[in-house]
Amino acid sequence: MYKDEMIQLHQFLVYVLKYLDTNDEAKKYCEDYLALNISPHHIHRTKAEHKHAIFVLSNSISELILNKEEGSVPPNVSNALADLVRRSKKELAKMEQQN
Repeated sequence: MYKDEMIQLHQFLVYVLKYLDTNDEAKKYCEDYLALNISPHHIHRTKAEHKHAIFVLSNSISELILNKEEGSVPPNVSNALADLVRRSKKELAKMEQQN
């Protein structure tokens, strides 16, 4: 996937989060994403950083949906997303060490 496509996907996930956030409860699920301090508008950030943000945001959205609608997201999906977050974080750290 190209960087501009990653940025578009990142923006889409932000829209999904805003749609799901009806009572300002998403902030407690998105602390990890917010701590990254990266948004789709940060086009100067690397593709790897956006990829990691996408995984973190996807995981946050799955946890939000899981709490809103019990059983709507199978636990294995949430676990797989958490695993992707861990792997992308390692990949990002590895790239930063090379630079």
